[in-house]
Amino acid sequence: MFRKIAISAVSALVLGAGSVMAAGVAGHTEDVAFSWEGPFGTYDEHQMQRGLQVFTESCAACHGLKFVPIRSLADEGGPNLPDDQVRAYAAQFDIFDAELDDTRPRKPTDMFPVSGLSNAPDLSLMAKARAGFHGPAGTGITQLFKGIGGPEYIYSILTGYTGEEKEEVGTTFYANTAFPGGWIAMAPPLSDGLVEYADGHDNSKHHIAQDAAAFLMWAAEPKMMARKQAGFTAVIFLTVLSVLLYLTNKKIWSTVKGPKRKDA
Repeated sequence: MFRKIAISAVSALVLGAGSVMAAGVAGHTEDVAFSWEGPFGTYDEHQMQRGLQVFTESCAACHGLKFVPIRSLADEGGPNLPDDQVRAYAAQFDIFDAELDDTRPRKPTDMFPVSGLSNAPDLSLMAKARAGFHGPAGTGITQLFKGIGGPEYIYSILTGYTGEEKEEVGTTFYANTAFPGGWIAMAPPLSDGLVEYADGHDNSKHHIAQDAAAFLMWAAEPKMMARKQAGFTAVIFLTVLSVLLYLTNKKIWSTVKGPKRKDA
């Protein structure tokens, strides 16, 4: 009975893996060494600021961040912008105010604008919603060691254009090695030297894409550093508590158990 179950499970696994490979559903996701990875990793403040610049200059015209409050740009662990810069940044975008029955410049308490195009997805949770690493055969082993891979997926999409194009039903599609199916309707958004960084950082396409992916990871997980710190504190507390409980237990029961006797 067990042999039949094992054979059936292996057959299903092999057939499932074969069908996925044949369909070519998943694209290639490049593994990127981001600064926040690992138990002691943290967001790079300067990278967050560069990523915000990339988003504003290259992505905000189409995509939005409707779940991200603008005031969070001043938070430590993220871009950590001065308050006056946050106010100036918010004022770039208008918002309709029902009380005024008119538009006004946004305030830090407002959210980022929504996507400007109906077919442009909001990027607030993109780094969490998209799983970049899969398998093998959907087992989740790769995700166990590498994580979900959302920012890696974003980076791979931004750098995965091959230059090939095709037109179907009046829509132009672009070949992309990371996008499921291999073709994407979004034109290549990045190029070498597209943005000029004030800190003189390398502005090649790959570095720009990495900065954008890092910023979008922060947008999806702005409290990651706080959770890591809380988790690390909890581990230390539990370790100390375990040692104290062990020593207390030995002290309480030492009079009952008595000293260990050696065999004659």
